[in-house]
Amino acid sequence: MLSKRIIPCLDIKDGRTVKGVNFVGLRDAGDPVELARRYSKEGADELIFLDISATNEKRKTLIPMVERVAREVNIPFTVGGGVTSVVDAGELLKAGADKISVNSAAVKRPELLKELADKFGCQCVVIAIDAKNVNGTWKVFLNGGRIETELELFSWAEEAVRLGAGEILFTSMDHDGTKEGFAIEALDELTKRVNVPVIASGGAGNIGHFTEVFRQTDVDAALAASIFHFKEVEIEELKKELRRNEIAVRIN
Repeated sequence: MLSKRIIPCLDIKDGRTVKGVNFVGLRDAGDPVELARRYSKEGADELIFLDISATNEKRKTLIPMVERVAREVNIPFTVGGGVTSVVDAGELLKAGADKISVNSAAVKRPELLKELADKFGCQCVVIAIDAKNVNGTWKVFLNGGRIETELELFSWAEEAVRLGAGEILFTSMDHDGTKEGFAIEALDELTKRVNVPVIASGGAGNIGHFTEVFRQTDVDAALAASIFHFKEVEIEELKKELRRNEIAVRIN
C-alpha cells in the first residue's frame, strides 16, 4: 500500500506566507523560508509553494525566494503562480522546484499542459483547480478565486489529465480556511474520474478530518495551511494518529 502524503501549503503574497478563509481575508502566517525549513524537519512529505497574487498582478513567481526555500528542504517541492510557458517552468525547476503547478494559464491555454509534459514529463506537471459549488455544479475559478468560468470541475480535471497533467491539486473554495473538513463527496467523485494522484485541499481543521478524507476517498495526499502554520496540528502527531487508524504514512 502506498503511503498517504501530508503536505503543508505556503500561499505567498508580497514575500510573506498568508492564509485566509474562502480565499479572502488574508492574514500573515510567517516567513516562507522559515516555515519550509520547519516543515522539512517535522516530517512533511512534500511542500507546495503558491505565489497566489502572481497571476492577478501579471508577474512571474519570485525566483530568488524559490531558490532560498529549495536550499532549506530535503523533500519534494512544488511551485506555482504566474507560470504561463515552458520557459517559466524551466526557470522554476532550475531554481530548485521538483514539480510545477499551473492553474489559470492552463485554463486559458490548455495546450500548455501538453507542452510542459512533453518537455519535463507528466510527473512534473500539477494542475491546480480551484472550484466552488454554484447551484449544484462545481465551477472552476481563476486568478486566485476571483473569476468564475464555465468549466466544470470533473470534466476539466479529465481534460487536464488527458493533456498531460500528472497530478491534481483540488481546492474547494467553499471549504477553504473554514476548518470544517474536506469536500468529501467532490473528492470521492474526482478520484473515480481520473487515474492520477489527487491532493485534497481546503477545510482541514483537526486530525480527524485527515482520517476522514483518507478513509472515505481515494486521495493520495491531504494538504493544509493555517493549522500547520499556527501549530494547531503537529505533523508528527497527525501521522501517529493516522497510523493508529491503519492509514499508511511515512514517519521519520
